[in-house]
Amino acid sequence: VQLQASGGGLVQAGDSLRLSCAASGRTFSNYAMGWFRQTLGKERELVAGISWRGTSTDYADSVKGRFTISKDNAKNTAYLQMNNLKPEDTAVYYCAAKLWAGTTWAYPDYWGQGTQVTVSS
Repeated sequence: VQLQASGGGLVQAGDSLRLSCAASGRTFSNYAMGWFRQTLGKERELVAGISWRGTSTDYADSVKGRFTISKDNAKNTAYLQMNNLKPEDTAVYYCAAKLWAGTTWAYPDYWGQGTQVTVSS
């Protein structure tokens, strides 16, 4: 699977952004999708995951109630809707895919390139 992430940018605290992850090359519907983020000096962390069936989601505590992950099998695209953004959400965001997985996993099968999200106070 080739993954192409987009939608990052510079916003102010309280704003919203929607990240997209377009997939190609394999049967997208068989893949769980996740969004990870990483800042300098820190490990990459999973912030949101959706199961391969799209019926279950999970979120890091820091983003619960603000972020929503979804996947559209017809468009071969996963999304991360980010609302009420905070400066601490500033990071490079990566989408990832794992075959027939649930909502939380540490070792994806495929990574997309990162997209920078910067939230100013």
